[in-house]
Amino acid sequence: MSLVRVQNIMSNELAKRSIFTRPPEPPQEYLLNDPTNSIFIGITKLFNVPFTWTFASLTNPHIAVVGITGAGKSFFVKTFLTRASYIWNTSAVIIDWAGEYKAWVRQSGGTIISLGKGDYINIMDLSGMRPLDRSKQIVNSLEILTDMGEYPEQRRLTMEGIENAYTNFGFNMADVPPPGKDAPTLKDVIGVLEDKLQEGTYEYPAELENAIYRLRQFAREGEDFFAKKSTLDLGKLASSGLVDIDLSSLPDEKFRALAALFILQTLKEKMRAEGWSASKGLKALVVLDEAWKVASDDRSDAVTIVREGRKYQFGLIVASQNPTDINEAIFSNVGTTIMLRIKFEKFLTYLQGSLNFSDFMRKEISTFGVGQAAVDMSFQTSVQFPEVFLIERIVGEIPLDVYTITIAEMLNQQELADAETQKEYYFEKIDLNSKFIQSNLNSDVINNVFKELDSRNRLIDIRGLVQILVNEHVSKETIVELLRSFGLSDSLITRVFAYVT
Repeated sequence: MSLVRVQNIMSNELAKRSIFTRPPEPPQEYLLNDPTNSIFIGITKLFNVPFTWTFASLTNPHIAVVGITGAGKSFFVKTFLTRASYIWNTSAVIIDWAGEYKAWVRQSGGTIISLGKGDYINIMDLSGMRPLDRSKQIVNSLEILTDMGEYPEQRRLTMEGIENAYTNFGFNMADVPPPGKDAPTLKDVIGVLEDKLQEGTYEYPAELENAIYRLRQFAREGEDFFAKKSTLDLGKLASSGLVDIDLSSLPDEKFRALAALFILQTLKEKMRAEGWSASKGLKALVVLDEAWKVASDDRSDAVTIVREGRKYQFGLIVASQNPTDINEAIFSNVGTTIMLRIKFEKFLTYLQGSLNFSDFMRKEISTFGVGQAAVDMSFQTSVQFPEVFLIERIVGEIPLDVYTITIAEMLNQQELADAETQKEYYFEKIDLNSKFIQSNLNSDVINNVFKELDSRNRLIDIRGLVQILVNEHVSKETIVELLRSFGLSDSLITRVFAYVT
């Protein structure tokens, strides 16, 4: 009798556990796809099923990747791009905010485009679009990046100036132009508005002057990166293999965001023009990494692309260590979200509210090791199982080696007490190597630094790293720039050097 009773109690208790009544993992047929038409990501944590990604059953091919620095974000992106190229011959365009992917793309035989260092794009280029549509896109971008939306008359004047510039160059606003026809530049738009000002007949000259001033910030000598004739054809980049568009040499976030918005707009229009084809897989992937100004605004083409779904075989990968930098519409509409380790509670709350996963998943995500991930997939049809599941580890083309640089001992009491202050930095080996290369460290120095780091189990205090670099006769100026690229403040860098001999 007692045995039956114990069995009943156990059955009742087990039935309450969701792991038995509703396992937090999709059935195998949703995870294990045709290996010739899908990308291997890793092994699931619960049932050890190989997970191969395809967008065939998903709402769209777009992906959001979130996680703290060193959790494996760029490792996942690089692995995904590499395998998509193998499986589908997919081209990839990386809109590289800080030059993080440049060294990897070069090592992979891809193409590097450095805006601000000899490469220019004319944001008035039409790329097969009607001038009327491009005019609206340019004004939309300026509204996102400046305060123009607060001044309707200045907005109207800017739109009028752009349209008149196209008309002066012989374009019909409602017609698709013939290929090869030169477009005006922002300098031509400014010229149109200045002529109007010179006439002296406009009722509100201050509004006109402010509209001109706003455009001039993107057309000043030496900073006219978007107001010259283009040196590259963005339309061709979407079918040019692996391409890194390095924005790190542009003056500030506003310039980088304008470049990113224009690139997204142009690639989107190319995909629309080409339409769907019967070929399997994806034609192109575009990576937008840490581009908060572009990914957060409702009016951005990043949001538009995600909402338009799967019809162009064009995938967008949006990556960030801060999920609140990514518009909630993106999380709500992407076919796949990859969640690596998330440290701060406010970020977990944002993700949980957007994706509606369980408290069990929230706890798992907060304690992930490097490369561990939770995956959310949005299927085309309603399913009777959880869409969020765990990956034991993302499996890449190379080992996921992570180096930890601690700074806690250099922080003051207030900084230590602040939960938002980062107290250690994580770097995947390929990313740390890229930072060394970008800082112009020679290969012998880089090899010696890694040997020393490996001898310390890939864990080092920031003072120890600086001391190694000093011992390798790296200049102070180079070390400072390297530490700034890590994200360290100048005041902290000054403190570090006070301890170095």
